[in-house]
Amino acid sequence: MIPRVHKMGTRTVGLLYYLYGPGTHEEHTDPHLVAAWDDLAPDPGRNPDATYADLQHLLDQPVEALPARERPAQHVWHLSVRAAPEDPILSDEQWADIARRMVAATGIAPDGDTAGCRWAAVRHADDHIHIIATTVREDGRQARLRQDGKRAQAEARQIEIDYGLRRLNTGDGTAAQRPTSAERHKADRQQRDRTPREELRETVRRAVAGAQGEKEFLDRLASAGLLIRPKIAPSGELLGYSVALPDDRNKDGEPIFYSGTKLAPDLSLPRIRERWATTAAASEHGEDSPADAPLRSVPGPATARRAATTAAWQAVLVFDGGDDEVIAAHIAAAGEVLDALAKTSAAHTRKQLGEAAFAFERASRSHVRAARGHDRALRQAARDLVHGGPALGRGEDGASTAMLIDMAFFLVTAAAAWHGKKEHAQQAAAALQAAEHLRAAYQAAAGHPMAVLHQRGCLLPPALHRRHAAALREAVPELAERVLAEAGWPALASTLADSEAAGHDPAELLVQAAGRRELDTASSISDVLVWRLRRLAGLPADASAMPLQSSSSEQPSRSHMSRPVSRSLRDTPLTRG
Repeated sequence: MIPRVHKMGTRTVGLLYYLYGPGTHEEHTDPHLVAAWDDLAPDPGRNPDATYADLQHLLDQPVEALPARERPAQHVWHLSVRAAPEDPILSDEQWADIARRMVAATGIAPDGDTAGCRWAAVRHADDHIHIIATTVREDGRQARLRQDGKRAQAEARQIEIDYGLRRLNTGDGTAAQRPTSAERHKADRQQRDRTPREELRETVRRAVAGAQGEKEFLDRLASAGLLIRPKIAPSGELLGYSVALPDDRNKDGEPIFYSGTKLAPDLSLPRIRERWATTAAASEHGEDSPADAPLRSVPGPATARRAATTAAWQAVLVFDGGDDEVIAAHIAAAGEVLDALAKTSAAHTRKQLGEAAFAFERASRSHVRAARGHDRALRQAARDLVHGGPALGRGEDGASTAMLIDMAFFLVTAAAAWHGKKEHAQQAAAALQAAEHLRAAYQAAAGHPMAVLHQRGCLLPPALHRRHAAALREAVPELAERVLAEAGWPALASTLADSEAAGHDPAELLVQAAGRRELDTASSISDVLVWRLRRLAGLPADASAMPLQSSSSEQPSRSHMSRPVSRSLRDTPLTRG
């Protein structure tokens, strides 16, 4: 149940004409009254003898009874209440009850108050109603409407419970502006999957991802094919920007521009500039300044993905004990990484990664203001992904994509857990939705590289399997039997063999890979450990070109298995992620 308080109006009859009219695109069907302050109120929709003027005159009577100088300039209150798409079609009687509850909750007509405001609820579609009211009470006083939107939301949550409707999450005012009904109908008519507002928001976010200055940002917008209208001060300074799709025009054939603020709260130019600012925190960590960053060599897709995986892992660890402002910065920057990854993804992962980035957009903002500067590693990762170019989806860049998606999943679920603790309901739900899309993208990306590792693992001698099973039991005894029973164990055994051949102690690597993040909620612990081990050991993500390790002895290698695991690693706690 989605209530929305609209802007106050000045003409009661003007809103009535819209509510009872055909709609902007003939979308209104059978407009009629379902409830009103008076059961005998005229209904111009179904009573041929009733007129809009009749209903307007009755609604406005308390306003017109005041002396002209005391009448409020804006006295028309408007609330729409929409059911979720999954909800059943409600009857007129049910919508009437919902209307009465809404006017009572918002202060228009409190329960038991015989001097409340006059109001009427009009239904012109199956899934929603509109409530029009005049804000002067019968006793001549103004209605008390402070926080009417918040109170409407609270009542909507209770209505969902009482009617068994889909339970929506309460917002906190940081969400991007929803497309209007006119925008949605126009998109349907033009057979667009998303409205222009949503398309522009996604394109601008991808242009922001990893950008380090105004010129680069604007160049990316132009390269994406958007029309750009900068707002320039007399001094020549850029004050803001607006963008439009070339094929989105008004009735006069002119492009329809949206400012950054109209797309999302964090896409205004001042908020974007915060991402570019160098902070004291960044300097203390010895990080490059934005001016130095372009001097770095441009990585290839696989190198960029491995670096982004490391940055994502470091960000995950911040959630264990970081300040809220620092965590908020990492969550926002994680959105940039997802946008950059979606922009450069191969065809077989593009849709799900795009959906993950689109969903996570809501999770990237809250009332916790991000402490910019601490997120520079993730922002640089996003930049490297963009400049590294699109991945081919096979070989090393395909395997490193799977590695990055696996780590991004943990970063996104950590964000969901943090939002949940802060009672950011919409953000937590959005992060979990993004995680599901990442899970699907991982399945598409990991199929071939994991099959290669699985085949290699199945070819290992039994002695090596027993050796690495012993290392697994030593390092993570609480998870070992579950991992050994998983279909992915041969791939993990192959990775442990590769790590050992590269001079690493498999047991120590396993402790590092499992440390500080609980794994028992992963659908495949062995998959997660494979990618973490290959990153920690510096192994190629794509193992197809690596020599197969073999051994004729069942005795463990003294150089590796006799070395004790360090106390600092053994004592590392496993905390829920």
